[in-house]
Amino acid sequence: MTTEPGWPPLSRRHVMLFGLTGLAYLLVVAAVICDTPLVDLDWSLLLFRPYKRWPEVQPLLNVWILAGQRGPSAIVACAWVAWRSYRIRSLRPLLVTGAALLLLNVTVGGVKIVTGRLGPHYAHYVGSPELFSGGEIFPSGHTANAVVTWGVLAYLAVRWRRTGTVLAALTAVSIGLTTVYLGTHWMSDVLAGWAAGALVLLSLPLAEPLIAGLDRRIRALRNPHAPE
Repeated sequence: MTTEPGWPPLSRRHVMLFGLTGLAYLLVVAAVICDTPLVDLDWSLLLFRPYKRWPEVQPLLNVWILAGQRGPSAIVACAWVAWRSYRIRSLRPLLVTGAALLLLNVTVGGVKIVTGRLGPHYAHYVGSPELFSGGEIFPSGHTANAVVTWGVLAYLAVRWRRTGTVLAALTAVSIGLTTVYLGTHWMSDVLAGWAAGALVLLSLPLAEPLIAGLDRRIRALRNPHAPE
């Protein structure tokens, strides 16, 4: 049976990156809740109305934004992950993807519910209250989903991990900025989405032992007479 190398033990650099990303996430959340200049930037970008200043790129970006939507991106990602699992005769790629998406939905969904922020389309005047109003815009699910979905593919692409990481990062950055251009998200939503998605990816190595054990148990159930 072909095996796939797992992620190495967490390095000091990895732990530091996790801590800095978590801190950045908390700072963005605090900045939004405390109505800091970051919120002023949100309003400035909304009033700037990029979609009206550069309307010629809107048709292209309306299509490109699908790369961050859960449905279309999940179909593409799951097709590759299923092929990867079949090729290496292991459920690890599928389990890693499932764990990442579950963690994404729980963590991002929880913050959305707690903050209840409304999106730019519901902002009728500068300084109107958007927080705790029953919205689900913060952090940007589009952005976080792009980070996690394409980041997981890079995580699993052993031979092309570095190239995949660059492509995944460029995709996630462009998806986030596209939502700001279209006026569907505040800039702070996007900043939080980038951080939230990155935290999910940085957490995946911690789940590797559990995923490996679950993979072994499933394979044992499917073929109980196979050697360990």
